Amino acid sequence: MNTTENIIKLALFEDSGLGDITTESILSESFLGKGVIVAKESFVLAGIEVAKKTFKLLDKDCEVFSSFSDGSNIKQGDIVFKAQGDLVALLKGERVALNFLQRLSGIATLTRSYADELKFPNVRLTDTRKTTPGLRGLEKEAVRAGGAYNHRMSLYDGVLIKDNHIAVAGSIKSAVYAVRNRISHLMKIEVEVTNLDEVKEAVDEGVDVIMLDNMDYDQMSAAVNYINGRAVVEASGNVSLGTLNKIAATGVDVISCGALTHQARSVDLSMRINTA
Repeated sequence: MNTTENIIKLALFEDSGLGDITTESILSESFLGKGVIVAKESFVLAGIEVAKKTFKLLDKDCEVFSSFSDGSNIKQGDIVFKAQGDLVALLKGERVALNFLQRLSGIATLTRSYADELKFPNVRLTDTRKTTPGLRGLEKEAVRAGGAYNHRMSLYDGVLIKDNHIAVAGSIKSAVYAVRNRISHLMKIEVEVTNLDEVKEAVDEGVDVIMLDNMDYDQMSAAVNYINGRAVVEASGNVSLGTLNKIAATGVDVISCGALTHQARSVDLSMRINTA
């Protein structure tokens, strides 16, 4: 299944699947048109291939071009994208293409600010599953364009035993035992902990990754010292530009940050369309 194409088709249907009253009233026949997408501020680009695909789905003969790629630094006034094709297709695709570009570039831009702020090169910054429903794959691509890494994509590709799993199972030991007897020996097990007693229990169970959830700096430092390399240590919760390096300084290996996706502001872009 081509997930990205399906997402774009759904967005196009949402916007003009039942028709475009304005465009179809003005244009009674096909005309060739040109469009350019212009940056109204500086940002980090993401979603350029999605924008191209949007217009190609509306007009397979549409010619699309950009001298930029995802991860490029865009300056205010730059022409990010050019398209030439059926004028109706350009008018119908304008808002959908812009919505994708603005949202995804916003994520890449915020992520880049975090990646640039992080002064500990051995600490990996990752996203989370706090993504817009239906757009996870695209938003995680935007995180990579911004210079960070992806955590698990979904529930199927990584084991993460969280507080509610532990509550249902009765203990960390019981939860780990149940999972270990089900999964492949090639899959790692991560456990979320909130205090040092849970850290010790997770270490005793020989888990691969221990997530320190919403611990203060002293607790994180103590946990890292106790774990002492016996598991990868991930910090999560209360991650911001102001706390990022303080968390990294405790010695953790990974910092996961939901803000990269759920707090990103869409960037400012506009599209100018004319007859060819």
